[in-house]
Amino acid sequence: MTELDIDHLETLHRRLLWLSCWTIHNANHLRDKNEGDVKVGGHQASSASMAAILTALYFHALRPEDRVAVKPHAGPVFHAIHYLMGHMPVEKMQNFRGYGGVQSYPSRTKDVDDVDFSTGSVGLGVAITSFASMVQDFLEGHGREAPLGRMVALIGDAELDEGNIYEALQEGWKHDLRNVWWVIDYNRQSLDGVVREGLFERIEAIFSAFGWRVVRLKYGALQRAAFDEAGGEALRGWIDDCPNALYSALTFQGGAAWRKRLTEDFGEDSEARGLIDRRHNAELARLMENLGGHCLQSLCEAFDEAKSDDTPTVFLAYTVKGWGTPLAGHKDNHAGLMTPAQMAEFQTAMAVPEGEEWQPFAAVSDEAKLRGFLNDVPFFAKGARRYAAPALSCPERVTLNDKVLSTQAGFGKILDQIARQGGPLADRILTCSPDVTVSTNLGGWVNRRGLFARDARADTFRDERIPSTQKWAFSPSGQHIELGIAEMNLMLLLGAAGLSHSVFGERLIPIGTVYDPFVARGLDALNYACYQDARFLLVGTPSGVTLAPEGGAHQSIGTPLIGMAQDGLAAFEPAFLDELSIIMDWSFDYLQRDGEGDPDERTWLRDETGGSVYLRLSTRPMEQPHQRDEAAFEQGVIDGAYWLREPGPNAEVVIAYQGTVADQAVEAAGRIAGDRRDIGVLAVTSADRLNAGWTAARRARARGQADAESLAERLLGRLPPHCTLITVIDGHPATLSWLGAVAGHRTVPLGVEHFGQTGTIADLYRHFGIDADAIVAAASRIAPGRPIRLMA
Repeated sequence: MTELDIDHLETLHRRLLWLSCWTIHNANHLRDKNEGDVKVGGHQASSASMAAILTALYFHALRPEDRVAVKPHAGPVFHAIHYLMGHMPVEKMQNFRGYGGVQSYPSRTKDVDDVDFSTGSVGLGVAITSFASMVQDFLEGHGREAPLGRMVALIGDAELDEGNIYEALQEGWKHDLRNVWWVIDYNRQSLDGVVREGLFERIEAIFSAFGWRVVRLKYGALQRAAFDEAGGEALRGWIDDCPNALYSALTFQGGAAWRKRLTEDFGEDSEARGLIDRRHNAELARLMENLGGHCLQSLCEAFDEAKSDDTPTVFLAYTVKGWGTPLAGHKDNHAGLMTPAQMAEFQTAMAVPEGEEWQPFAAVSDEAKLRGFLNDVPFFAKGARRYAAPALSCPERVTLNDKVLSTQAGFGKILDQIARQGGPLADRILTCSPDVTVSTNLGGWVNRRGLFARDARADTFRDERIPSTQKWAFSPSGQHIELGIAEMNLMLLLGAAGLSHSVFGERLIPIGTVYDPFVARGLDALNYACYQDARFLLVGTPSGVTLAPEGGAHQSIGTPLIGMAQDGLAAFEPAFLDELSIIMDWSFDYLQRDGEGDPDERTWLRDETGGSVYLRLSTRPMEQPHQRDEAAFEQGVIDGAYWLREPGPNAEVVIAYQGTVADQAVEAAGRIAGDRRDIGVLAVTSADRLNAGWTAARRARARGQADAESLAERLLGRLPPHCTLITVIDGHPATLSWLGAVAGHRTVPLGVEHFGQTGTIADLYRHFGIDADAIVAAASRIAPGRPIRLMA
């Protein structure tokens, strides 16, 4: 790297520092004009501490195949980079944090520049880079020939408090992680204060224990040169021993404060005092603030050296929060903002003429040379790196003929059949599970398709001729990734694999299984994956009180509500195998859709945009209904509901159920029918889609489309006003209780609201009042008429 290159990088660093701070200042200045708006931060100090690191990465170290998760509070610097490169219109920058402007934190789905991974959910943007690297290895094992990129995370040191980072470290070690860089902005300041002394030792020990290379970037080139002077070792020792809080305070106070403190502490050491005396206050401040994370020469040298192999590497880059600004070092600077006077002072220091604040190359002495340098920057050489991949053709739907079977077992049999038949879709399915592969019925799939590892590993039990139903051989061509029991890692892997078509240009169909109660353990990462528009199939099983003997810790209550509330996730809970077959077949197509699409006037759902899918399944065997192949039935399954027993014109009671309480609803309807008129049974396969269609149709009517009508309204609007709805689910009753609001019918919601206990399924159904007896009793109490004779 030449001196001219360093000069260009220094110029770019100053431009990024200015543009990021100005963008934040401008946004807050505009909001001040709007009466009632709350002043927001924007994180000038956090952006400033990362500006040099981003400069060295994007304009020197990175290649087009590399991917970066930028720490949330450095978002303004990231956007400034793309603004300089002409990828971001000025209007977006001027409207930072405003409606339609660039986001506070980099977002794949909301921002127009080239965001690789969304950040903002603290720690998750860090951890996903490890799983993206694993997905890249998976693709290489399955024939992808593109150059391997590095997955880079830029981390605030306070993010290291997040447990998911350490769960990811362990999982990465298990899977021979490579091609990952994590750069820690070690400014030693968090939202509420200064981090604890000695944290760097813990960080280095943890990463070393998991096989990472640790690069400590503590001293900049100015400091290293000063250490070679007489008195330099004393200066190094003072820096090493100085408490974080004191170093920050002296930085904020400036050169005179540095001189006073150092002079006092060096006492009679004439050589060390001479080193200080040879520099005027501004030079002394520049020396003491020349930490490794702000020194472009040190950063570039470290990045170049780490390029020599694919060892996972963490760079501990010492920085000053707010570096280069009047906020530098102050403990309150996390969300602090420069005052107008400070901003004017900063503008003068940056040599930006008034009126040219938004000019990309303001204060650049030789714009032509700098533009020439930018034209040759490797990372941007191939243009935008947001890819697309063709959709995979889906095989003929798998149908099952079992007379009695659970939906979980049916799921396993369908996947096993897909594996046996093969084809483009089967070859691109990646399954994963957090140590519950066999108990969630993925065993058949794994036996046929194998487990993935970068290096082949034999099945020792098979080699030793020990009988086993499982074939646990590992190879680069395997299609199942076996994870530890951390559900956060499952959701992060699904997120990374579900972005493969966009990040790597290769489409995968990720399928993850987890015990349904433990979906909540990975909920933050699930939300993060959906926010990025990752595409995957999540199977939560067994659900509800199915694991009755295991007790309440293994029984899920609120997961249907999670499925309804989670944006980007279509949630289903089929009761029968034919429903499951239809839903899975639809899901393989839905995961691959990426059109804009207007709402379907049948459902008012934007199905053309696609999304991820969540299946809530059960281990409870169910007697299967007779073959149903009419088109209306199939459409109802996908849209969210259909009449299992259509009500008559004078219906007094309609039972609406979701999931494997279907047999209880059917039995109850049969017992009620002799004493109440025109009983109906509504099979709800997706309260999520049924509810979403209803609310979307209401919004359409509010916008003037008077004829908008949802499926829920068509199903329930024909019922007489006196009809009573009894809703029942092995889950929280609120999942279906809203049905009464569709057409104003009185509703009795039955479900599970409290932690369960051990017992049989029948015991718990009775305990929670979701069995046939409870449904019949509810009908007898609420719907007027003679006593129901077939009571329990």
